Amino acid sequence: MLKSVLLSCFLVLMATAMAQSPQVEIITSGTKTSLRGLSVVNDNVVWVSGSHGKVGRSNNGGKNWNWFTVKGFEKTEFRDIEAFDASTAVIMALPAEGMEAQANILKTTDGGETWKVVYENKTKGMFLDAMDFIGQEYGIVVGDPLNSKAFIAETYDGGDTWRELPVDKRPVLDSGEAFFASSGTNIRLMINKEFFLASGGKKSRLITRDDGATLLPILQGKESTGANSIDVYDKGNGKGSNRITIVGGDFMADSLTDKNCFTSTDGGKTWKAPKIPPHGYRSCVEYLSEKDLLACGLNGVDYSHDGGKTWKWISKEGFHVCRIAKFGKTIYLAGGNGKIGKISWR
Repeated sequence: MLKSVLLSCFLVLMATAMAQSPQVEIITSGTKTSLRGLSVVNDNVVWVSGSHGKVGRSNNGGKNWNWFTVKGFEKTEFRDIEAFDASTAVIMALPAEGMEAQANILKTTDGGETWKVVYENKTKGMFLDAMDFIGQEYGIVVGDPLNSKAFIAETYDGGDTWRELPVDKRPVLDSGEAFFASSGTNIRLMINKEFFLASGGKKSRLITRDDGATLLPILQGKESTGANSIDVYDKGNGKGSNRITIVGGDFMADSLTDKNCFTSTDGGKTWKAPKIPPHGYRSCVEYLSEKDLLACGLNGVDYSHDGGKTWKWISKEGFHVCRIAKFGKTIYLAGGNGKIGKISWR
């Protein structure tokens, strides 16, 4: 997503806020669901999705929440969500452990009251991991490899219909290489429909549509290691030539800081490790401005004010995902036990 377009409207406000200290404020918790999907339309409209077939929506900045259990998907995990307004959203579904393998994408146009299945795939081994959209029309979803090739499908009509990428156009993955469905942020789309995709597991690579794949310096070698999230701050050329940040680590060792974060300023050709890294495994990273980033994981939340060179541990509350408003300045987080947080500045 083109960060400069989405953020330019509030950079002055953000600069003022950055002079203060960011704090994590818990705004709701206790709903029986583990939230990994989060989409912030604007400062008021926020959608979340998670386990037990749950979807939540707030229209007043998180003060009140409407919770929905999607009929027929009560045992499903909605690992990612993309919302366009207070009425329209798309969710990515995968079966709970022990259920028959299948992948579904659903869409609502009435604020979550009813949902329509817009894509279904029961191929053995199907497992969707993340999706991203540019505007309200073009979107992409990525899944674990089938016959050693990443599954990718695209939509050109806001998720109403989906077209699978031909097999010969799909990236080839190595044995033990896949994607983490931890926060819906291991793929990021650019304005020119180029994408940046970060794999994990025994091998962790940066994958693009046109330039193939390059090995990442992040921790890898085990099924629990590798990149979990990527974000791109691009000033307009669609190539991410300005800044890219990846986070991950080992989710089985959530306090491990070794090789858990890297930044690039040349589109992923070279990478630098932080002087002070995030304080553990991180499942999501989000650019707030060109220099300001937020990252969250099982053991807390970190903030960087210098482009990812140093990170400060601002909360020990665990979250799976953090996102900034597409049209606004508010930053939300979501995690286990229906926990939703918001960044405040003090």
